[in-house]
Amino acid sequence: MSIKAVAAAAANTASDDANVSAHDVVIMGGGLAGLTLALQLKNRFDSIDVLVLERRSHPVPHAAHKVGESSVEIGAHYFDTVLGLKPHLQGEQLRKFGFRFFFSEGRRDIDQVTEIGASRYLSVPSYQIDRGIFENYLAEEAARCGVRFVDNALVKQIDLAEDARQPHRLRWTQDGESHEIHARWVIDACGRAGMLKRKLGLAEPNSHECNAVWFRIGDRITIDHWSDNTEWRERCEPQARWLSTNHLVGAGYWVWLIPLASGSHSIGIVADPRIHPLDRFDTFDKAMDWFKTWQPALYDELDGKRHLLQDFAFFKNFSYGCKQVFSGKRWALTGEAGLFLDPFYSPGSDFIAMGNTYITDLIAHDRAGHSVEARAQLYDQIYHSFYESTLALYQDQYALFGDPEVLPIKVIWDYTYYWGVLSQIFFQDRLTDLALLGSLKEELQHCQKLNVAVQHFLRAWSGLTTKRNPAVMLDQAALPWFADLNRSLKDDLDDNAFRDRMRASAGQLRRLAAEILVRASTEHPGIEATELRMLLKEKMAMVPVHSTQGTMLFAA
Repeated sequence: MSIKAVAAAAANTASDDANVSAHDVVIMGGGLAGLTLALQLKNRFDSIDVLVLERRSHPVPHAAHKVGESSVEIGAHYFDTVLGLKPHLQGEQLRKFGFRFFFSEGRRDIDQVTEIGASRYLSVPSYQIDRGIFENYLAEEAARCGVRFVDNALVKQIDLAEDARQPHRLRWTQDGESHEIHARWVIDACGRAGMLKRKLGLAEPNSHECNAVWFRIGDRITIDHWSDNTEWRERCEPQARWLSTNHLVGAGYWVWLIPLASGSHSIGIVADPRIHPLDRFDTFDKAMDWFKTWQPALYDELDGKRHLLQDFAFFKNFSYGCKQVFSGKRWALTGEAGLFLDPFYSPGSDFIAMGNTYITDLIAHDRAGHSVEARAQLYDQIYHSFYESTLALYQDQYALFGDPEVLPIKVIWDYTYYWGVLSQIFFQDRLTDLALLGSLKEELQHCQKLNVAVQHFLRAWSGLTTKRNPAVMLDQAALPWFADLNRSLKDDLDDNAFRDRMRASAGQLRRLAAEILVRASTEHPGIEATELRMLLKEKMAMVPVHSTQGTMLFAA
């Protein structure tokens, strides 16, 4: 059944019984977060009645539609395995060649600067996703699975029930016609509009202030062609760099280059306003002038393609929190309707995956007749804990993005933390196993504290370096333990093995932190490291710090 046919069926249903229809779940917003939740619910409960109300008209345009095209391992696993969408992702989207970083500020000779990236694909896939293609497919797939999808729908009023025996009530309009619906659960997936957030006063700022602009160009940007240097071209899989999420980095900012399956390329500037104010690049012409100074090789690439500009947009202070995202009163927020971190490591789809998994589990317990008050509160605490620990990767860290000595170490640390802790929990399907996670509370809290201490230490270290920028590729695939950590996400662990894995991950993080401390302290004996030393001393009293030197990091 087509989307339009589903919309008509839903509208006709809504006209019955005095223009009121009842649904198990109403999802406000038919973008990435809302549609994947609808599919996850239908995968879990074949008979569940899900209505999705989407404000935009479908189908949506390709390429110039929404920002957030790059996925990482958790989000990719959610799409291809949890939701079973692998055929689409492998056939209609692009496999991502990991993250790649070039310290190319003010330079055209990209083959003569430090590059961070892998020379080959690692084991666990991720994808570059054309959001228009993907969301159109998700809407069709949802309709095929029995989800009622209504586009051009505008929610006008939400009345949340206080009594668990009563339904929530919503009023929405389509083409000027008004409808009233009742819902057991109401989910806000309407993005930054945040209808429930505004209604309930849940908006919460954080202290990470950054701005972003982005646009799409209707042509491929093949960074592999930016140099004729044969040795540089052959450092990694032939003609594959363009498939990476390429970061052109400098102090206080980074520029993204993301290819799209439709043939377009997504380009963005993300910057700390204390170093690069938004008004320097908040139009396409200003952005081009900015590129001419800060990333001239990209300027050269784009200057002859100005006529291929497809869109241009910006967000000021794009990062924000939310006081609560899950409620035992049968409502929840998912995706950007709740909170948003930073696009540097593309965590948006990860938090959609985790949020939707929590929502699905809450609805499952409610359908089984259980109270969800306590469980919703615990899920909210855990979700916010993940948010806070991930925020530490970005907060006050933009100044070191232009440091070719420290950023490579930070990337290794950040991914060891991500693959070793959060990814293990999600890939092993332990996100909702409260008893098992509770048994690991001490290890998880220690990892979070260690991450914060390392982020502080990296910032201090960068303040002392000379920013050496040699013409080398720091190949992450050449670190055997790093590639093995990525591969380990494919393991199938029982409870005891999962506990062992998490404890091993904590130990690996401690060893890596100790090596980082040794390297920085050797180069800069006076560096401040009190917080980090204390945490390591607590857990590594019997392990000499110097014993880890040279085993986990790139050669100095």
